Amino acid sequence: MQRQFVVYIMSNKRNGTLYIGVTNNLPRRIFEHREGLLPGFTSKYGLKMLVYYEVFNTAFDAIRRETSLKRWPRKWKLELIEKFNPQWRDLGDEASI
Repeated sequence: MQRQFVVYIMSNKRNGTLYIGVTNNLPRRIFEHREGLLPGFTSKYGLKMLVYYEVFNTAFDAIRRETSLKRWPRKWKLELIEKFNPQWRDLGDEASI
């Protein structure tokens, strides 16, 4: 089975604070964010909701996309989330990547 890489966005509420990350194990990473296991930005701001994700076949492609999204204006990021997840539901329990 080929390893997959995921670019994801966490938030604390609709139109709230955003965090963009990349991982090769989304369920584990969501658990770490929700439980505050790793000190840093997501713990400080209580970012526990997975509101967006994209799957890639290579780490290179995932990191390139993550870097690109981080450079986007906030407005574009919000529009991306709205198209993918209009209700801003927490997708963490559904994402079995």
